[in-house]
Amino acid sequence: MSNTDSFIDEVTEEVRRDRLFGLIRRYGWIAVLAIVLLVGGAAYNEWQKAQARAEAEALGDSILAALTSEEGAARVAALDAIAAPNAGSRTLVDLMAASEEIRLDPADAAQRLLAIADRSDVEQVYRQIATLKAVMIPAGGLDVETRRSRLDGLALGNGLVRLLAEEQLAYLDIETGAPDAAIERLQQVVADAGATPGLRRRAAQVIVALGGEFDVRPEDGATATE
Repeated sequence: MSNTDSFIDEVTEEVRRDRLFGLIRRYGWIAVLAIVLLVGGAAYNEWQKAQARAEAEALGDSILAALTSEEGAARVAALDAIAAPNAGSRTLVDLMAASEEIRLDPADAAQRLLAIADRSDVEQVYRQIATLKAVMIPAGGLDVETRRSRLDGLALGNGLVRLLAEEQLAYLDIETGAPDAAIERLQQVVADAGATPGLRRRAAQVIVALGGEFDVRPEDGATATE
């Protein structure tokens, strides 16, 4: 009986082995292809990471080289000549060029910044920064209506950018002879939970200078002023 069982087990095992080899011969190429795809995908990802790292290093080297020039005009020209690998890098370089240009040609710097703000391929945070910098240039050549329109768009947003836009709008109110409107706007900035201590202090100082009142939270180190 044991010999019969042993024989049956051997035959069964042989049949299983034959079936396994048959399946391997029939479908083994799928396993090989899967392995090739996995290895190839991993290699491609590593190559992409290496390419991105090399591009970032090359961009950084180009920026540093451009900023070594002693004259501002030369720095702007060198920054403009950089071949950025993508839209984000180009935006960063343009923002740096605009910062350099503010001292040379404020009006041109403002237009450069507004051009960045109007580009559809630029991330929103960069467009917001460009808008704020443009309207804050003292001799940027932008009229009140243009500045207010740009800031109104930012004031409709969220976070710190909205509060910074409100601060600049208050300065426009002062510029156009509406101190009461400026005080009311700055009081809202001071009371906003999202305002930073620095922004709150600036707003409070302007309120005091305009003869207004404000309430500052105890953690800001100030008290109500009348």
